[in-house]
Amino acid sequence: MSRKHRATPREVLPDPRYQDVVVTKCINSMMYGGKKSTAEKIFYAALDEVERKTGEEPLKVFKKALTNIKPAVEVKSRRIGGATYQIPVEVRPARRQSLCLRWLRDYAKARSGKTMVQKLADEIIDAANNRGGSVKKREDVYKMAEANKAFAHLKW
Repeated sequence: MSRKHRATPREVLPDPRYQDVVVTKCINSMMYGGKKSTAEKIFYAALDEVERKTGEEPLKVFKKALTNIKPAVEVKSRRIGGATYQIPVEVRPARRQSLCLRWLRDYAKARSGKTMVQKLADEIIDAANNRGGSVKKREDVYKMAEANKAFAHLKW
């Protein structure tokens, strides 16, 4: 990492189907081995599955799922005088979004059986309804931050 200046974030183009930047970021996070077209097929098929199962507009369900997953606080380790403390800190908006997309992908992948399309669709529906692994992960992060609230004064 360069010490001279902060890295500038790249401009992400909106996806062709929904004209949304967040959808592109989700597709890019799902992409494996540079196979973007495969990731797009999986994601779009999952949104079609969401529409079929819920009967609602899939992009709205996806956005609702993301707002339910996004963490507001997280814990960071800080070493002070030989002891390591977990210090609760607020999450920047860009990191908040990347964390929620990563958790959505990982917990969809971790679901048992079925194809990735069905697993991703089920995880999106569960997250929109405040259930599922990704929402549980956010709750665990909140519990950890709450438990270590006493160390909040050690922020740097």
